[in-house]
Amino acid sequence: MISFQIKHLGSFMHKLLSTDCFDSFLLAEASLLTAVTFVIDGHQNKAFYTSEEWEDDSIRPYEFVTWKSIRPLLFDLVKGKRTPVSFKFVLHLMPEYVGPTLKQGDTTVTADQLRALALTIKYDGSALTLVTGTAMNTFLMDKSPDLVWDNAMRKFLSKKEIDFEEI
Repeated sequence: MISFQIKHLGSFMHKLLSTDCFDSFLLAEASLLTAVTFVIDGHQNKAFYTSEEWEDDSIRPYEFVTWKSIRPLLFDLVKGKRTPVSFKFVLHLMPEYVGPTLKQGDTTVTADQLRALALTIKYDGSALTLVTGTAMNTFLMDKSPDLVWDNAMRKFLSKKEIDFEEI
């Protein structure tokens, strides 16, 4: 686990909410504090779908909603003349990218042993930080996936030209 402080809030927020920069992620949860508090559970809601749709992986391929599909709603909640008091978004890397990400590093842990490669984006009213995290399906002594994910996020942020400082 590592923390990054984002140096240019406006530029980052534009990339987060107005471009496809983070579209390889799913939204696990979100909370925004504006004039009111919004809390979003990113789990797909079974009651919304027909039983056929729920079972159809082409309609609902993930446990959580895609960042791409929820991004416009979050943009509408954040935009305006006043900056939110705070917000927190918990993202998970889409499952199809977990295996290739692990192969970039030195680890024997496989994608099926991981529940998620997570990225928490937090704004506290003055600073915006990103925190990496890994969730395992079972207890493992091997912490190498943490290092692989930390390095992958460093590369991702640099490639996307997001200016950061490790804290």
